[in-house]
Amino acid sequence: MRKVSKEPKEAEQKEQKEQHKKAKEEKDVKLFGKWSFKDIEVKDLGLQRYICLKPVTVPHTMGRHEHKRFGKSNVNIVERLVNNLMRPGKNAGKKAKAINMVKHAFEIIHLRTGKNPIEVLVRAVENSAPCEDTTRIAYGGVVYHLSVDVAPQRRVDLALRHICEGARQAAINNPRSIEECLAEELILAANHDMKSHAVAKRHEIERVAQASR
Repeated sequence: MRKVSKEPKEAEQKEQKEQHKKAKEEKDVKLFGKWSFKDIEVKDLGLQRYICLKPVTVPHTMGRHEHKRFGKSNVNIVERLVNNLMRPGKNAGKKAKAINMVKHAFEIIHLRTGKNPIEVLVRAVENSAPCEDTTRIAYGGVVYHLSVDVAPQRRVDLALRHICEGARQAAINNPRSIEECLAEELILAANHDMKSHAVAKRHEIERVAQASR
């Protein structure tokens, strides 16, 4: 009796597995068709519920969240960055322009660091989110400041606002484009560098709050 070789069968099975793997990768939703949301974790436990990493190809939900209270916590973090870039007045509503700015900034981040830009953004938000702030209290006609904890939703809001503010300020009277300034701001914030406007702002807010305890 002839022995039937197992090699062709094994080769077939291997080929089928590879095809299945490729099909699975193709199904994976990637931001701008390039950046995957897989294996990206939020390390700050307080911000896990408020940094949304729901996979999207284009960060544009047509403002569906605005009619629901705290609906913004279910909006993808990249889209929230895009929305914060649509300031001040002359840039209001120009979302396509803001999306292109973020897209080019992500390309620069990948070229400079070799990391997934979404991961860099998440680390930047974590490092720029202040934990403590001050509030004004009037007592007996005297106004004084008192230190308070910051809600996690507001922490994410402030982090994104300060990152965009820093990029915008850096681009004024500068030959570098806003995309380059945004990429640099995100990289510095992700590394917890004090040169970052957002990180410096966080430390300033917390220092004032500590003095007001």
